[in-house]
Amino acid sequence: MKDIKNYTAAKYSSGSYSAIEDGIYKIEKDGEILYVTSLSFTQEEEWEEGANASEISQYPLEDVLDKFYCYISDFYDKLNTAESSDCYLEFASPQLEDVKSLRSIIGKHVYNKETDGYVKLIIE
Repeated sequence: MKDIKNYTAAKYSSGSYSAIEDGIYKIEKDGEILYVTSLSFTQEEEWEEGANASEISQYPLEDVLDKFYCYISDFYDKLNTAESSDCYLEFASPQLEDVKSLRSIIGKHVYNKETDGYVKLIIE
């Protein structure tokens, strides 16, 4: 994953979402308060990631979700098409600090690298 950027979805301007800080919003769903943020990024085929936005690779995304205790809450199907090289996802957590930590990958290069038989998440 490279070229990781904040993405401000149009839905965040609706009355359902409250801005908490730059790029982070709060919403109540099914009686639970969630904190959400959306990011765009480009996958890298040389790191065995998907060839386009309609094929978002499971890795390193799954490792990012595990590291920052977040989950995907919106896939933005209309933006993630075979014609697009940019991927768009909304990440969510009931913990504000988890979403803040996740946003630390903005502007960074994120990939999985095998070392000594183990796959490690690299964020640089």
